[in-house]
Amino acid sequence: MSNKVKFLAIALFLLLLVSSCASPPETALVTEVIDGDTIIIEDGFRVRYIGVDTPEIYPQLEAYGMEALQANRELVEGKEVRLERDTSETDKYGRLLRYVYVNGTFVNAELVGRGLAYAKAYPPDTKYQSYLEELESEAREAGRGIWAK
Repeated sequence: MSNKVKFLAIALFLLLLVSSCASPPETALVTEVIDGDTIIIEDGFRVRYIGVDTPEIYPQLEAYGMEALQANRELVEGKEVRLERDTSETDKYGRLLRYVYVNGTFVNAELVGRGLAYAKAYPPDTKYQSYLEELESEAREAGRGIWAK
């Protein structure tokens, strides 16, 4: 095998390797909503919303878990979203950590404001934590969602 053929083979291999390691997009189509704070976007990336925690639907259904899931579906499923990174790229489960926006709505904040998510800090990703905590306080005072009497 000539040096030229070897070089072309290596170059082709490297090109395929680089293209298979797609970097996370800044905008993407939401293909599936897993629960109130996790989605799957095109190319199969799982995205976990930063700064919030919604009631679980699995392994055991928690109060307002289905409401959080449904609200998240209404907000983002099948829609183009903008993804904003804070400090960390991924969590320990390999999910992208992002603030999510759709049509000008800050989804993480919308869920907290509706009383369907808790504001929960996950340092070092705390860029909007004060704002999310303020929304949680307002939802609690208004008795919305998880804060209903």
